[in-house]
Amino acid sequence: MSNWDPTLSLQAWRELLVDAGWAVPSWSRQCFGRDLPAWADQVVADEIRLIGAVGQPLGSGMSLAAPTIVEHGSDELRHLILRPTLTGEKTWCQLFSEPGAGSDLAGLSTSAVLDGDEWVINGQKVWNTSAHHADYGMLVARTSWDVPKHHGVSYFILPMHQPGIEVRGIKQMNRHASFNEVFLTDARIPANHLVGTLNDGWRVARATLAHERTFSTMRRPKFVESAGKQSRAVSEAEAEAEEHFKTYVWYPQRAGRVDLVIERAQQHGVAHDLVIRQEIAALISFQRTSEWTALRARAARALGRPPGPEGSLGKLAASQVARMAHRVHTLISGANGMLTTGDHPHDATIAEVLVSTPAQSIAGGTDEIQKSIIGEKILGLARESDPSLDLPYREVARRSQ
Repeated sequence: MSNWDPTLSLQAWRELLVDAGWAVPSWSRQCFGRDLPAWADQVVADEIRLIGAVGQPLGSGMSLAAPTIVEHGSDELRHLILRPTLTGEKTWCQLFSEPGAGSDLAGLSTSAVLDGDEWVINGQKVWNTSAHHADYGMLVARTSWDVPKHHGVSYFILPMHQPGIEVRGIKQMNRHASFNEVFLTDARIPANHLVGTLNDGWRVARATLAHERTFSTMRRPKFVESAGKQSRAVSEAEAEAEEHFKTYVWYPQRAGRVDLVIERAQQHGVAHDLVIRQEIAALISFQRTSEWTALRARAARALGRPPGPEGSLGKLAASQVARMAHRVHTLISGANGMLTTGDHPHDATIAEVLVSTPAQSIAGGTDEIQKSIIGEKILGLARESDPSLDLPYREVARRSQ
């Protein structure tokens, strides 16, 4: 890492890192990597941090979009999109969910129609984090209505800064506003921004979802200042992280804040209540068990194995932890758990927990979807019967209307 120069801008440093292949060294050289084993990514990231340098950008561009493009994108698309994503020059949002589809992602109705060398997009998306400032969107849209729904979907990279795209913020019941709804009216996508092949977007979208459901915790990076030097890149990275994590400030509450249950039980004088003690023990035991499962999944990823249905186990476990924590905090605080102010530290935090935890079992695929994936992919159960799966989606949509 002799090229590390603390006086460089964050953009300039990341460009050096990417061009040298050290941003994601396990990727191929064609994808700005070094063809190293998967475990090298964490080793290199640790070394970069130890010398006081800065690593990858934060956000869905690196965690979702870039890995999907590496796996399914054309060489032209990789060359065009990966570098500005790796340097943080371009930011991303995910445009999957629709208000009329619910958990049935393949039941989407946003349409993409080819017009010369561009796709014309019309429809609506919802629950889109960072859509109000993203440069690109991971978009799934219907390109054929005359085949079953899973076979008529394509995956695109949507340039967000153009006419025909309207982004509106959504106010949540916990008073945060982390999500948006996006309205698409004759928005346009270059023909070469198709990821994978036409009408094969369901397979590509599943790859993105598999990365989304991997066992990972959203942690704020820790920066180490270079000894005796004022680092411009580190200062800019800290500002980048500050802005990025504003969106996710309530996510610890969504997960249930298990870390607070013992302290809260002691503060409220119920630490010796036998029922509450049993509930706390069950909660912490389940959480630690799910953490061990997460460690096994991360070890598999370090060995180069692609994310698979085990991500659904982690997602389902996280939902259960949140529900159990909700119950324990309610037992401890009683009606006071609804107050946004109080005499004890974290009183307002608990009120936020109680209105945030329901989101854990919805975001990233509902519990019902995860159970279906586990049943089919892990337990080998037969697929749930659905006659509409064999019908042209045009006919299914007409019947639903």
